[in-house]
Amino acid sequence: MTGIVVIAHGNLARELAQVATFILGRGSGPLLPLDIDPSEAPEKIRERVAGAIKEADQGQGVLILTDLFGGTPSNFGLAFLEEGRIEVVSGVNLPMIIKALQHQDLPPRELANLVTEAGRKSIIRSAGLLED
Repeated sequence: MTGIVVIAHGNLARELAQVATFILGRGSGPLLPLDIDPSEAPEKIRERVAGAIKEADQGQGVLILTDLFGGTPSNFGLAFLEEGRIEVVSGVNLPMIIKALQHQDLPPRELANLVTEAGRKSIIRSAGLLED
């Protein structure tokens, strides 16, 4: 079971995780939201990220989902990137978390690929559907 850690600015991680579990019910494995306060000391953030990864890892590895590539949450997630064990995907949205929860049985790399594609497919310009 791949553990999932969502790291984002403000309360976004907690809110996304809460809504995803409301929609699906409980996931099959761990989902840990980690909200980042910009005033928090970097060493404290690193410690919290390490703790969340440790808690989420059930032996198969962890998928870290972050809000903005290049932002503090993404940078701290990337510090823990480990090929085959810890994957990081930035640009998280609700459909990505739902897809991740539905497929936690996949290894981290496969889950990261699936979630990335789900995120891309979930972005729709609604008026474009009506134009053809």
